[in-house]
Formats: sequence, C-alpha cells, structure tokens
Amino acid sequence: MSPSDSKPTSADASPRPDQWVLRTRTLPLKPRPRLMGIVNITPDSFSDGGQFSKHSDAIDHARRLVDEGADLLDLGGESTRPGSEGVSAEEELRRILPVLETLVEKVNIPISIDTSKAAVARAALASGAEIINDVTAFAGDPEMEPLIVEHQPGVCLMHMRGTPRNMQARPTYTNVVEEVQRFLADRRDALLEAGLDAGKICLDPGIGFGKRLAHNLALLRSVDRFTSLGCPVLYGHSRKRYIGQVLDDSEVERMSGTIGTALALGQQGVDILRVHDVGEVRRAWELFEASGGT
Repeated sequence: MSPSDSKPTSADASPRPDQWVLRTRTLPLKPRPRLMGIVNITPDSFSDGGQFSKHSDAIDHARRLVDEGADLLDLGGESTRPGSEGVSAEEELRRILPVLETLVEKVNIPISIDTSKAAVARAALASGAEIINDVTAFAGDPEMEPLIVEHQPGVCLMHMRGTPRNMQARPTYTNVVEEVQRFLADRRDALLEAGLDAGKICLDPGIGFGKRLAHNLALLRSVDRFTSLGCPVLYGHSRKRYIGQVLDDSEVERMSGTIGTALALGQQGVDILRVHDVGEVRRAWELFEASGGT
C-alpha cells in the first residue's frame, strides 16, 4: 500500500472540542478555522528568513498579521527548516523575548512560542506566552514535560521524523497516517499521565517534517484521523515545498497553493491553520463560505 493510498481504521474516536484551553484564556475553535500568524525572528527560516530579524520589524509584522485577522501568533527564534542547525537557548531568547514582551502589551490575542527548549519556554511563559509549540512533541528536552505540567499552558505536539538537520534524509514509513496518528496519540497520553489538563493539548501532523511528497499528501487528505483523537488539530502547510512538487514547478509562487490547501483543510475540519499570509487566507475563506463552501 502506498503512503498516499493508506486510509487505516481510526485508533480511537473522541468528541470534538469547541475550544483550546490556554494558560490564562481559551481560544474558541468554531465555526471556522482559526488562523495562527507566523512570526519568524530568524535569519534562516525557509520562506521569510531574515525579513524580520530586527525586533522592530518583527513587531511591525506581528501587528500587521493581527490587523489582517490573525486569531493567535506564533513567534519562533530558531529555524526548523530542513538542514538547519540549532541555536543556543540564550540566542533564541535574545531574538524572541523583546518581541514577545512588546506584543503582550500591544495585542489582545494569544501568543505562542515555537521552541523545543525548556529554558526558552520557561522565560516565555513568565513573559506572557499562552502556548508552547514544540516540534519534538515535548520529547526533546527532559525538562520540558515537568515545566508544562507545572505551568499548564496550551501546548502543540508536532510529529517529526528525525531532527531538522536530518529529517529529509530519505524518510520512510510503512503507513504514514497510522504511524503519525499513533505517535501523536502516544505523546498526548504521556502528557495527560504526567498531569497536563486534557483541554490544553493541540496536535500537528508535521507537514514537511521528515516526509516526502506522498507522505504529505496522505496527511493532508486524512484530517479525520487526527480530529478523531479528541484534541484541536493544527496544520502548518504554509508555503511548503510540496506545493511546487504538486504543480511540478520548483519556482512557483506558493501563496495560491497555501490558500488552496487551507480551503481543503478547513472543509475537512482542521481547527487551526498556521500561515504566513493571514489576510489572503482569511479573505479566501470568506469567499469560500459566501460561495456555498462549508
């Protein structure tokens, strides 16, 4: 069975949540997908690396995303693009904390921090972050799990095969949907057992993180397998390489592909879309609904 054809039976089926419980507030999830605006404060992220490295530029960009209709923001101080090298916690904090501290005062939507380091998460939570978004699903740093149990922020668990440095080195699956679903269910259960409240957990299948084209397409077509786990589901498909691969054009402008996929994901029931182009995706969704899309 090929990765793109796999459609295994659901491992479990739980009621769909209508909110995501964060550190001090809740995020309503219905009736439309919520938009998480991406703010990469890095020199080397795959799509916008270097554009917002200056703190003032990152703050201005974040405020534009809010004006365009972002429901929450995701700040990242370390690139996780394929082949990327990590940075120290000190450097990550130097990049994100001034931006976070300003935005907590300036905007009225939840702020997520994209990090796999407990030291960064601890400082970010103390500075007002509501969510920790970890590409290792809180398995990369042994101090992360007790930290989030203590502070009870919203958390996003993402699936990744390998590390950003090596994840695209010939990733192989027998059944990608089944394996990703089981990984996320296992990590969910481990955090619940450790003492994290159930309503805090969001799941992300990790498009582009240790997956080939067929794997990505299988995951994009199988939203129901992840919503069946009873947690909010987030997809981060924005501007990723699969768009050029599907269109057989490595140089293609990727916004149109991001929007097309966003509509398909929203129709399948995805709760949160993590995107660079908030205004364009929001307007596309409004037109989709006005034209009879559901």
